Amino acid sequence: MLLITYSEMIHDTLIAVIMMLWVIFVTIYLARLTYNIAIKRGWSDHSAKYFSRKVIHILAGGLVAFLLPFTFKEPIYPLIMALLISILTYYLHKTGKLMYWFQDPENEYEVHFALMWGIVIFLTWFIDKSFWLGVIPALMMSWGDGITGIIRNIRYKRRVKGWEGSLGMLVVSVIVGLRFGLAGIIAAVFATLVERWNKIDDNITVPLVSLFTLLIFVEFFPSVTKLFMIPY
Repeated sequence: MLLITYSEMIHDTLIAVIMMLWVIFVTIYLARLTYNIAIKRGWSDHSAKYFSRKVIHILAGGLVAFLLPFTFKEPIYPLIMALLISILTYYLHKTGKLMYWFQDPENEYEVHFALMWGIVIFLTWFIDKSFWLGVIPALMMSWGDGITGIIRNIRYKRRVKGWEGSLGMLVVSVIVGLRFGLAGIIAAVFATLVERWNKIDDNITVPLVSLFTLLIFVEFFPSVTKLFMIPY
């Protein structure tokens, strides 16, 4: 018996097109608008790029992830969307034809972001078909890390792991994590701590660590996921 049916794929086709158009709109228009406004207000090119990236984090990666449980029935289209974005952004780096308003020639973090988003969402669906097990780590990466970047950019005008940003990430990630109760709160704490580690891109570590934490509780201590749980 197939885990993913033909009817589910048909159902999700139009939704996938709409979601992809939204991501394109955020990336091409809203993110560039953010960059231009930041430049006009005296922010450096690096800081303006950083604001622009976080707009994509929050309004593209985060919003689409949050809507998955309410819209999609299968994980293949979300994976395809993420792979297309990761391949495109990687190609732009290799050819040097960067989208200047958010891509930094010194790193390929946006490639990691899209790739991890797609992998986490896809693999966890086979454990939890409601999508939430994958969505929560994706939101901690998208919304949690997004808010910490904005706070730090305003505070320091450069990429730095300041405590104010970490506090902002913790608050957002805890709110997001409450979908899995106390387990989600613990995952939020670990995600915030690992985000401060500079050795590996936090677009990789945050979703992996938060997902691993949730998996432990879901599989071995499911009662902990119900303590303080706020379903949404």
